[in-house]
Amino acid sequence: MAEAGFRSWVVELDFESKKDRTIRLDEVAASLEAGRFVWVDIDLHDTERARAELAPLGLMEEDVLEDAIEGDAGTQYARYPRHLHIVMAACQMRGRDLELDRVDVVVGERLLVTTHRGPVAFLDGVKRSYRDDFLHHARTPSFLVYELWDHLLDSYVVAQNQLEERVEEIETALIDNVDDRIFRDVAELSSDLLHFRKVLLPARAVLTELATRKSRFVSEATQPFLANMVGTVERVLQDVLVARDIVANSVNLYMSVVGHRTNEVMRRLTIVSVIFLPLTFLVGVYGMNFDYQPELRWHYGYAAFWALSLSLVVGLIIFLGRKRYL
Repeated sequence: MAEAGFRSWVVELDFESKKDRTIRLDEVAASLEAGRFVWVDIDLHDTERARAELAPLGLMEEDVLEDAIEGDAGTQYARYPRHLHIVMAACQMRGRDLELDRVDVVVGERLLVTTHRGPVAFLDGVKRSYRDDFLHHARTPSFLVYELWDHLLDSYVVAQNQLEERVEEIETALIDNVDDRIFRDVAELSSDLLHFRKVLLPARAVLTELATRKSRFVSEATQPFLANMVGTVERVLQDVLVARDIVANSVNLYMSVVGHRTNEVMRRLTIVSVIFLPLTFLVGVYGMNFDYQPELRWHYGYAAFWALSLSLVVGLIIFLGRKRYL
């Protein structure tokens, strides 16, 4: 169901007959009274309309609704007498930027409410695919909790793969063509990897809590599947740490290569300076304007100067060659 400035999607699930149907938002109360399970998805694009529509239904605590509307993206978990409140941080690569979308999930015994701003890819994926699991595998309403986390972790894996592609691009750029922009790209990539890690850490903590702590809102049959997802988060976390290390090592290797090249240039300049230093001294001495220099009017003075200069140059070259400076 869609309205101007306010979008909602509501589905009713009957686990006994394995039937589901889309209903209107104003039919939620009647469906709950009839013992059905209801999933309500709300787009909070129009916050005032969302407050007006959701508050009378009493689907969640008032502070949960306000947090969903005003809060920042970041995985969180809270327990209430009537439901659980889970905040999921969805990661998406938009261009070269890692962006977060907040999805609030309220899990009750016969109710699931998801709220978000604008389209969220992993949530749309759950809407498209939940029905097959509902018809063939699901035994309790908490299967939707598993579906949400499963698609969310898939989005994390996709984001991680895209970040790894950027790491490879950085490595190639450091080898082939380096300019000032590459260092800005390295800084942005390192920031995105750190930001992604900060998303994964609380996600792991929330999944561990859901998988280990008994709750009437999450069935014991679902908990082992959630526990398996903790391992997936761990693997993605390890990949993030490895990617950060690769970026750091690549930059350090590049700086080492630059330092080595600089040292080679300075070594060559030093050799040239050593060779020309005595020549500069001789030129300075015989360039002085004194009338009574002993060699000034010597017939062979010019030839002697060049003989001495060449002897110094050849001698220095032989000396530096023996010392393996050349």
